[in-house]
Amino acid sequence: MTGSVSPRLRGLIALASAGLLGALATGRPELAVFAAPFALLAGVGLALAGTPRLAAAIAVDHARVLEGEQLRATVALRNDGTRPIQVDLTLVTSARLTTVPSGTIAVHLAGGERLSLAFDLRAERWGAHSVGPLSVRARDRFGFTVSEGRLGDQLAVRAFPREQQLRELVAPRHTQPFLGSHVARLRGEGIEFADFRPFAPGDRARQINWRASARRGVPYVTERHPEHSSDVILMLDTFAEARDLVAGTLDSAVRAAASLAAAHLARRDRVGIIDFGGGLRWLEPGFGTTQLYQIIDSLLATDIVFSYAWRDVESLPRRVLPPRALVIAITPLLDERAISLLLDLCTRGGDLTVIEVSPLSHVAAGPTPADALAHRLWQLRRELLRGRFEAVGVAVARWTGDDGLAPALEGVNSFRRSARHALHA
Repeated sequence: MTGSVSPRLRGLIALASAGLLGALATGRPELAVFAAPFALLAGVGLALAGTPRLAAAIAVDHARVLEGEQLRATVALRNDGTRPIQVDLTLVTSARLTTVPSGTIAVHLAGGERLSLAFDLRAERWGAHSVGPLSVRARDRFGFTVSEGRLGDQLAVRAFPREQQLRELVAPRHTQPFLGSHVARLRGEGIEFADFRPFAPGDRARQINWRASARRGVPYVTERHPEHSSDVILMLDTFAEARDLVAGTLDSAVRAAASLAAAHLARRDRVGIIDFGGGLRWLEPGFGTTQLYQIIDSLLATDIVFSYAWRDVESLPRRVLPPRALVIAITPLLDERAISLLLDLCTRGGDLTVIEVSPLSHVAAGPTPADALAHRLWQLRRELLRGRFEAVGVAVARWTGDDGLAPALEGVNSFRRSARHALHA
């Protein structure tokens, strides 16, 4: 801690110096008598001056919370000196981690005294936050000396985006030969009925449909569709975002990615993520709870990075984008580079679905009629852009971010089925 004299002590020294200098200059001893009490008080203050021996430890009850949840930070403060001190302390936190009580707290510590303080914290937004250290300002009993510094360690707190319950997910066109929850088109061991066919050598007896066999007079077996998993790649557009004073499209996009990752992993799909924008980060597809935590940790570092770099499909690593994978792009459709990449991916035969995080709630029309006309033309241009995707068979789920994600996904599968039939016709 850095020590210094207080304005009070500096004032006493200034008054004592002025009286003594005046007495020397004018030869009037009464001025020296007037300055004597101030000099005595200043001497006592300098004699009592010293660096306070303070120690502090900070602890939090939860290192991982959901956004909007609360946690508690406990500060253990100890005066290792023998003299009492007055301490003003402030718990330093991230901007989106609010503190109750907030501001500066003043406490009095006697020599050797220990004190414990509790702070309630609330994570207003997902992300990696920090708690601590303590900003401390200590004064002696008379307020003659002041010491300032920071005590305690800086602790990391991760606020995970709040996930939504999704009743329906995007059905992939292709599946992988692993046990999952998606009904495959091919026939094999499974639950879903596919068709009847005559018994053939190699068929198992348990496959025989006795009712159909009795009706036809010859053995018939039941064919079924197996339940397979799929590869799902979440593509997060971080080229640009629309933001107001409270939130932005990137906040909603991260929440959507976390919800989709948790839902697909719960159905035993392999899930990976690609953060494409000014920077390029990715996580290869994987299974299970460990993969979910890795995806969430990757999402917490997501941010908009300004860049002139042009991204295309060739910029993506091949191992991150497996063939026949379902690609779900989460984008506000604001940057031409992201739009071009997605259209290029579709023309190459990729199984693509777009979740449009609508920026309209963050961008209001201006006050003049010309501003209102420009805003309307911009909305029409976005309608044409959605039409370009739908014309090539790509479903676009429009989502405002404030509403639930499940209603936005409800019409995606029906559009994908009709678009597939139209393209094959």
